[in-house]
Amino acid sequence: MIFAAGLGTRLQPWTFTKPKALIEYNKTPLLELVILKLKHYGFSEIVINVHHFASQIEEFIAKNRKFGLDIIISDERDLLLDTGGGLKRARTFLESNEPFLIYNVDILSKINLNDFYNFHIQSKSIATLAVQERKTSRSLVFDEENYLCSWKNNSTGEEKIARISEKTKKHFAFDGIHFVNPEIFQLIEEDGVFSIIDLYLRLAKNHKISAFAENTFWLDMGRKKNFEIVF
Repeated sequence: MIFAAGLGTRLQPWTFTKPKALIEYNKTPLLELVILKLKHYGFSEIVINVHHFASQIEEFIAKNRKFGLDIIISDERDLLLDTGGGLKRARTFLESNEPFLIYNVDILSKINLNDFYNFHIQSKSIATLAVQERKTSRSLVFDEENYLCSWKNNSTGEEKIARISEKTKKHFAFDGIHFVNPEIFQLIEEDGVFSIIDLYLRLAKNHKISAFAENTFWLDMGRKKNFEIVF
C-alpha cells in the first residue's frame, strides 16, 4: 500500500494545483518512483489511497496503464483519514495470508525490500518498521530485544509509553516504510481519523512491533530542500 492521500502542506505552493504524489523529482513523479521500486522487487498488486486532487492520481495511473500492475484505489475523498484510518479503510484490499508493505509516497530510499521482508518474517512481529539512526524531531524507542517501547518528541520532550522496559534502549527515526501482518485488522479498535504510530504504540503493549535498522540512502521528499539532492 502506498500512502498518497496527504495534503502536502510542506510542499506548498507546489501542492496548490496537484497532489504531493505527482510532484516531480528529476522529471519523474514521486508516485512513479515508488511504483517502479515496488515493481522492481516483484510486487504485482498495489493499493494507493487518495484524497487531495484524487482524480489527478487516478488519471495518472490510467494514462500509464497501471504500469502493468494490478493497482487499486482506496478512496478517501470524503475525509482524509490519516495513516491509521487510511489503512483501516483499505482493509478489504489487504486482508490475505501474506504480510503487506506500506510505503509513504514522499519517501525515496535504497532500502533492500527483500532483506526487509525476510527480517520481518524471522522477527515474528505483527509489524516491522524500517528505521535509521539519524537526527529527527520524533523518535521511536526500541529495547535491546527489538520491542517497540515508546515514542518521543525530541523538541518538546513529550513521550508516549507503550511498554516499560529496564533493558537498554535505542532511539531511531522512522523511515515511513513498514511490513505488516494482516491479522492487525483484527486488533484495530480505532475509528475514523487516527495515526498508525498511535496504533502501533497501543498494540506494542501486548504484541511485538519491531525495528529493521538499515542505514542506507533515504530522503524525505515532503521537504522542498531535498529536491536539490541527487538520488
